[in-house]
Amino acid sequence: MSSNQPRRAGILIPVFALRSAGDLGIGDTGAVRQLIDWAAETGLGFLQFLPINATGGDSSPYNAISSVALDHLTLELMPGAVPELDEKFFNTVCGVLRADLLRQGAVNYPKVRRLKNMLLRRAFSQIESQAARMAEFEAFCEREAAWLDDFCLFKVLMEEHGHEDWTNWREELNTAAKARAWRDAKGDEIDDRILFHAYVQWLCFSQWRGLRAHADAKGIRLMGDIPFGISWCSADVFFQPEQFDLEWCGGAPPETYFKDDYFVQRWGQNWGIPLYRWDVMERDGFQWWRQRTRMLTEIFDIFRIDHVLGFYRIYSFPWRPARNAEFCHLDDDGARARAGGRLPRFIENDDDTAEHKAANLASGDKYLRMILAAADGRAEVVAEDLGTVPDYVRPHLLSLDVPGFKVCHWEDDGKGRVVMGGDYDNCAFTTYATHDHEPMRTHWEHRRRDLDSADDATRVVAEMELRFLSDFAGLRFSAGGWPEYDGHIRHALIEALLTSNARFAAFMLTDLFGLEDRFNVPGIAADSNWSARLPMTVAELRHATPWKDECAWLKKAVQRTER
Repeated sequence: MSSNQPRRAGILIPVFALRSAGDLGIGDTGAVRQLIDWAAETGLGFLQFLPINATGGDSSPYNAISSVALDHLTLELMPGAVPELDEKFFNTVCGVLRADLLRQGAVNYPKVRRLKNMLLRRAFSQIESQAARMAEFEAFCEREAAWLDDFCLFKVLMEEHGHEDWTNWREELNTAAKARAWRDAKGDEIDDRILFHAYVQWLCFSQWRGLRAHADAKGIRLMGDIPFGISWCSADVFFQPEQFDLEWCGGAPPETYFKDDYFVQRWGQNWGIPLYRWDVMERDGFQWWRQRTRMLTEIFDIFRIDHVLGFYRIYSFPWRPARNAEFCHLDDDGARARAGGRLPRFIENDDDTAEHKAANLASGDKYLRMILAAADGRAEVVAEDLGTVPDYVRPHLLSLDVPGFKVCHWEDDGKGRVVMGGDYDNCAFTTYATHDHEPMRTHWEHRRRDLDSADDATRVVAEMELRFLSDFAGLRFSAGGWPEYDGHIRHALIEALLTSNARFAAFMLTDLFGLEDRFNVPGIAADSNWSARLPMTVAELRHATPWKDECAWLKKAVQRTER
C-alpha cells in the first residue's frame, strides 16, 4: 500500500536546454552541475530530466538507439573535464567551428555533433598517455562488456552506412551474425573504431556518476526517465531480435485532442516501437529489463516510467509509421485488406471484458514488480499514467506505492469540479505540463482564445480548464472575465502546485519565468523539436535580473509550502 513520504519540489528541464558560459551549443553535464548548486540554494528537492540515452538521427530522447548507452552530446568537453583533451587543440577547433555562434539560439545538432566528435577523437588519441585513466577505462570495458561490445559495434556499423536504420543496411551486414563475422574478419582494422565508442561511453558514465555524487552531497535528487519502448533502429533490436515482436508497432489509441492530425484522430499515434516478447524475456529472468534498470539507477535517484500503461496493454499497429499515409483515409475493411487482415488494437487484450481487464492487470503487476525488484531500493519509481487510463491502473499503482501523474486541470471529481491539491494522495506526482505540452502561459492564452471558437466543444473545454486552473489556484475572477496571463496568476498556480499533498510537485523551469519555449510537439517531425534552449545561463539564474528575482520568490514559496 502507499505510504506517506516527504513532499519534494522539483524542476523539469531537458539537459539540451541548459546554457552555461562555455558550453558547445548544447546543455551538458557542466551545466547540470551548476543547476544542482542552484537547486540546493533554492530549496528544491529534485531535478527532473528527459531520457539521456544515446540517440540517432532525429535527436529525440524518446527514440534511443540503446537501452543503456548514454548520449555523448551531454558530455562536458573542456580540457579540465576531460584531462586527455589538450587546451591548444580545444581552442583551435572551437575557433574554427565557431563554438561562440553555436551558443546562440537553438541547438544545431549537425554542427554540435561535428564539434564534439572532433574533440572526443582527439581526446581518445591521447588516452594511452594517461596510465591511471587508461586502467579505469579498461576496467569499465571489462565490467560492461555485456552491453557495451554490441553497442560499440552498432555505432561502427552506423558509420559504415551513415544512419541507424539497419533494415536498409548492406546485405552482408544486416544481421547480428553477419556483423560479428565482419568484425572478426576485420580484426585490428576495426578494433580501434570500436574502442573509441567504448571510450565515449566511459566518459559519459564517469561524468554522470560524478554528477550523482555531487547532487547527493548537496541534498538534491536526480530524476531520470525510462521510456516504455526502445527504437526499432537500435542496437538492442539488431543484436537481440528474439526479445522483440517485430510484427507490431506500439503507440496510443485514437485521440480527438490532436485536432490538426487526422491520422491520430482516426487511428491513433503510431510510435514505431517494436513490442516485447514477454514470454522470451521471462524465460531468462527479464535480464534485458533488469540491466536497463540497474544502469539507470547508477545515475538517478528517481526515475519516471514513460507510458506505464504499456506494461498492462499497449495499443499496437500492424504497420510501421512510414506506411501511415497509406492507411490514413481507409475504412476498416480497406485497412484490414492492406495490413494482412489485421487492424490496430490493444495487445495483449482490449479492456472489453472483466476477464481481459484481469489479465491486463496481472501482466502489469508482474512487469512492474520486476522493475521495482530491479531498482532494489536504489531509486524511487514514478509512473507516467496519462492518456486513456483503464480503471484498474491507478488503484494498482497506489497498491505498489508508485506515484502516478496528476495534471491539475485534468483532475475532475466526477461532479464537474477540480480536485483540490489537498485531496491528492501523497503517492502522486503533480504538474501542469510535461515536455509534450504547452507551457503554462501558452496554455492559458490558448484557452482564452478558444472561448471565442465557433466550435461548441472547444468552448466548453476552454471554459472548464480555465475554471479548473483558477479554482485550483484559489483565483477568483468575475463571470467570463478571464484575464491575460500575468505574474500574479503564474505565482498562484505554482504555489498551489507546491501546496498540494502530492509527494512530488514539479513544473518546467521555463514556467517559473512565464516563457513560452516548447520542447516537443508530439507527432511533428520538425527541427524545432528537442532544440529549444533557455535564454539565460545557469549562472544568470542565480545572479542576473530578472531571473534571480523569480528564483528568490520560488525559494520563499518552497519554504511557505513546507516542501
